[in-house]
Amino acid sequence: MKKYGKFAALIVLVIGTMAWLALSAGKQSQAYYKTVNEVAKMGHDAYGKRLRLEGNVENGSIQRVGNHTQFVLVYENTRMQVVYTGTDPLPDTLKDGAQALADGKLDHDQVFRAGAVQAKCASKYESKPGLAPGQAAPNINTGKGSI
Repeated sequence: MKKYGKFAALIVLVIGTMAWLALSAGKQSQAYYKTVNEVAKMGHDAYGKRLRLEGNVENGSIQRVGNHTQFVLVYENTRMQVVYTGTDPLPDTLKDGAQALADGKLDHDQVFRAGAVQAKCASKYESKPGLAPGQAAPNINTGKGSI
């Protein structure tokens, strides 16, 4: 009976340790989306916290130097310098005016150090000129039969 008690205690200890590791890793990986102006308003509370910074890429701000890429994100007239040093290639959609998300931490020098960047091209999601959002383009019949 004493043998089973030691075995049960060992199993409880192992399962408890695994649960604690899973919960603490989950809390570390949490990052909330914050706009540039929200992070700026956080002040000293933003330093060292893992954040996902959202904004639009400022025109003409993208500079690639070696394995570093730096650009400025803007949201409601608030600007923040972002430096990306990750190993993954940047998305092709990271262009002037594109909406972007940078995952990283804000340093005391007011530079956001990103390890991952996501971007989407705003023009890809806009409607065609002259059409209301969600309205399909008219079907043009040339009179030459169906395809």
